[in-house]
Amino acid sequence: MAEKVLMKGNEALAEAALRAGCRAFFGYPITPQTELAAYMAKRMPKEGGVYLQAESEISAINMVYGAAGAGARCMTSTSSPGMSLKSEGISYIAGADLPAVIVNVMRGGPGLGGIQPSQSDYWQATRATGHGDFHPIVFAPSTVQEMASSINDAFELADTYRTPVIVLIDGMLGQMMEPVELPEKKEKKAKKPWAVTGHGGKREQNIINSLNLDTPALERMNIERFERYKKIKAKEQRVETYLTEDADLIIVAFGACARVSRTAIDKAREAGIKVGLIRPITLVPFPVDAIEKVVDQTKAFLTVEMNMGQMVEDVRLAVAGRAPVEFFGHTGGIIPTPNEIFEQVEILDKQKGGEA
Repeated sequence: MAEKVLMKGNEALAEAALRAGCRAFFGYPITPQTELAAYMAKRMPKEGGVYLQAESEISAINMVYGAAGAGARCMTSTSSPGMSLKSEGISYIAGADLPAVIVNVMRGGPGLGGIQPSQSDYWQATRATGHGDFHPIVFAPSTVQEMASSINDAFELADTYRTPVIVLIDGMLGQMMEPVELPEKKEKKAKKPWAVTGHGGKREQNIINSLNLDTPALERMNIERFERYKKIKAKEQRVETYLTEDADLIIVAFGACARVSRTAIDKAREAGIKVGLIRPITLVPFPVDAIEKVVDQTKAFLTVEMNMGQMVEDVRLAVAGRAPVEFFGHTGGIIPTPNEIFEQVEILDKQKGGEA
């Protein structure tokens, strides 16, 4: 069994990215993700890779665009305001059908907000990463271990589907330390015959571009892209469930909120309340199948988030009016406590018990 080491979340993710074959990192410092970039600055040259601190987030994402076009496994990391600046470049990457990994260690907003943990970028990641008809795959790990293990999946899916992949992390996870078992180093390189790597006259030259002025051709490309998204939805939903088999109340939470919710669920079970947890590991594709599996037995759903209510809309879409979907959360960097969530579960249980 591999030895576990105590690491900060941001640093564990960076080391896992190196072991997954990332050899180009372009970034810009911003709290609470700066440790990730600083770790890459120390380690990337020793791995024969490229680390470059760009002059801005806009420059960094466009460097990722160039490196991805050349076939490199590349990534960038930022926090919420920086993600906004990267949105146009991410749209270009999607329009050029390029694989890239973008890490967002979220802080409170809107605007510069604060530097405390938050989940206020959910809509940005899942609905409006950039202009146009596209959406990325979005991972939402809930432990330092999962931050390390999900990054390899992020690179693999980016290469498989030629799409940007976002790893969405609330600031608490980026800053906390936990024991982590790091993945083995990956030596295999994915074949990328579409990359601009030179051709020596042996094939037609590859052109990487997101501009298409031929409207029927652009429509065909968008339709093809959404056919890929259908495959992603069918094959790549990732989810963890906890005590859902007999539950008649279901909490849906991701990231740090899921960790807190598990403690509240254990307390509720001790009090005789049948409550379970659905934890989306992928926010895109959203784990609608897991909700579909329990919706007929569930009296009500409760989403717990560190925002004013964002994922709750996806849960309501999946439930499709077959059960009430309630929201509880904090914003501005305040983390919900197990006791607060337990109180919400008690209220919901009494309400739904009264309707029975």
